[in-house]
Amino acid sequence: MRKPTLYANLKKCIFGASEIPVLGCLVVKNGVRPDPGKVRVINEWTTPSNVKELRQFLGLATYLFKYVSNYAGKIRPLSQLLKKEAAWDWTAECQQAFDAVKQGLTEAPILAVADQHRPFHIVCALMHESRGT
Repeated sequence: MRKPTLYANLKKCIFGASEIPVLGCLVVKNGVRPDPGKVRVINEWTTPSNVKELRQFLGLATYLFKYVSNYAGKIRPLSQLLKKEAAWDWTAECQQAFDAVKQGLTEAPILAVADQHRPFHIVCALMHESRGT
């Protein structure tokens, strides 16, 4: 570290810890998992009553999207409410999407690097509608 003049601040170093907080996630022995504090905040979030509250919820949830399977598909009804011309109409479908995101984070897996010595599958989603500008 000294050759390129990099130094460590011992007051900020963590040695011998079983988990280390990094950018809203916890790095553990087996991989990376979401910070339980952020997951708790999302689980305690009340149903949004306007666009501003929905944006706040999605802002935090999107930060942890990699832990929720099919995140983009789950938030689609919520994303429709964020469009400029959309009227605020919180439907049962929106509530299901809201609950699905919260549930997905509650059951969040520990993300780990794939074991190259074991078989694994890559799954891709095919969309029948175009996206983009």
